[in-house]
Amino acid sequence: MKTTSFPALLEKFFLQRLIRQRQVSPHTISSYRDTFRLLLHFAKQRLRKAPSELALEEVDAPLVTAFLDELEAKRRISARSRNLRLTAIRSFFHYAAYEEPAHAAQIQRILAIPGKRYAKALVNFLDPAETEALLAAPDQRSWHSRRDHMLLLVAVQTGLRLSELTGLRREDLHLGTGAHLRCLGKGRRERITPLTKQVVVALKVWLRHLAKSSDLLFPTARGSRLSADAVRRLLAKYKLIACRTCPSLMKKRLTPHVLRHTLAMRLLQAGIDRSIIALWLGHESVETTQIYLDADLALKEKALAKTNQPGGVCRLFNPDDPLLAFLKSL
Repeated sequence: MKTTSFPALLEKFFLQRLIRQRQVSPHTISSYRDTFRLLLHFAKQRLRKAPSELALEEVDAPLVTAFLDELEAKRRISARSRNLRLTAIRSFFHYAAYEEPAHAAQIQRILAIPGKRYAKALVNFLDPAETEALLAAPDQRSWHSRRDHMLLLVAVQTGLRLSELTGLRREDLHLGTGAHLRCLGKGRRERITPLTKQVVVALKVWLRHLAKSSDLLFPTARGSRLSADAVRRLLAKYKLIACRTCPSLMKKRLTPHVLRHTLAMRLLQAGIDRSIIALWLGHESVETTQIYLDADLALKEKALAKTNQPGGVCRLFNPDDPLLAFLKSL
């Protein structure tokens, strides 16, 4: 039986399986691409062989496990990031199992590599004072600072993901009656998000400063799309400025996703039903919104206040035995 080479199989996986058949998002393509670039560089060092010369049987379970371990040891990636890399590798080998059944045993050993468990921390979000301080940080005296202020304002009010935010175009806006914006989100699900009057007014002003040659709503000075790193840098910049008036921000880890969490928590604390929040954020399942319930201490305190807690008298433990008294004194 003629077998397909590893390089040819990997190309078919990206071009036919992911792009043509599954039509996955550009974000997924980028993530999977980066995983295999790292894996091929690792295999080149470990096997002393060029990636284009690799055979499928050489990319086995010990090699993949060693690759994941090195990512954790040298790049210091989290268990969650490690699992994302493993997901990309598994996806390829699921495809390889259909294309190359002769390698089924090798492939099954790779698919059996377990993901790492990790502690799920509570979501991080900003309180109203911290949000206001962050929005006030851009001085708006330059084109860049006006753009940054508008980007932060839209992010906090809509809860868009980073890729959805940087991909917004003029045509996605409707600023008339029933003002809203339209975006194509995760899983290629299109959704509409309403806009407040404050944001509508600010967007109309921003559109007058935006070059007509750019179709993007938040472009770079050259008219291209903002990168994820550029957004993270501007967040770090304005966080430092906002800390001058709101020191509590210094203790917060600020990322684009924290702004999304901030909107979700504001909706939850306003009494909005979880199903509506899930619809607003573009969650596939209402259960995903559970993380905000876990993080909302105020909601738990309200629930506690409504219950009748048992009383009881607290007494100190007084041992009546010499040996127990000795142990207590240690």
